[in-house]
Amino acid sequence: MADYAKVVIPGTPISKSNFKMVSKDGRFFMPHDTGSYSDRYSIYESTIALLARSQNPGVVFTESLIAILKVFYKSEKRHPDTNNITKSIFDGIEKSGLIINDAQVTRIVIEEYYDKENPRFELELYKESVFHLDFTVYKREESIPLRSYESPSNTKGKLNRSKQKAEASADSKDQKVQKKTCSVCDKGLTKGNYISGNAGATLICRDCFSKLI
Repeated sequence: MADYAKVVIPGTPISKSNFKMVSKDGRFFMPHDTGSYSDRYSIYESTIALLARSQNPGVVFTESLIAILKVFYKSEKRHPDTNNITKSIFDGIEKSGLIINDAQVTRIVIEEYYDKENPRFELELYKESVFHLDFTVYKREESIPLRSYESPSNTKGKLNRSKQKAEASADSKDQKVQKKTCSVCDKGLTKGNYISGNAGATLICRDCFSKLI
C-alpha cells in the first residue's frame, strides 16, 4: 500500500463559498447539470476527482493524513482567498476515492505562490503513521519586498463610512459621560477619568480620588 500520493490540478482553484446550495425534498446539495454558472463548482469537483484518481491508480488512504497544499495563482492581486479553497479541493479528493473522508487530514500546511503561465495546485498526502511534520519559523537575514493587502477600491467608501459611524458613536458616548459630574468637586467627567462606587451612584474624578487617599 502507498504511503504517499501527489495530486496536481491545473487552473486557478475555486472557492465553494462562492456558490449557493439548493434544497429539494428537505435535502441541500450543490446544483449541477443546470446549464448555468452554478454548475462550475460541480464540474471543478469532478475534474479534481478524475485527475486525482488517474494520477494515483489503486491508492486509497483510510488513516489520518498530513497534507501539504501548494497553490499557484496566475495573479498576485486577483485570486480567491487561499483559506477558502481547501473545502472544494478536498471535496474533489474525497470524491476521487483517494481518501474516505476529508476529516482524515489532521495536519495541513498551505503555501501560496504565483505562476502566470501555469496556475495550479499541488497536493501531497502523507500517512501520519509513517511520516512526521515539523517546521520552523525563523527571522530572515535579509528582508523581502513588503506585500501589502489593501481594501478593494469598491469597498473603501464602505469602510470609511463604517469608521465615521464608529467615531461618531464613540464621541456620543464621551458626550454622555461628560454630562456626569464629580461627587466631590462637581466638575464634569470624561471617559476613563473617574472612579465609580456604590453601583455607579457615586462618581469621583481621579484628581479628587488621589487627594482622598
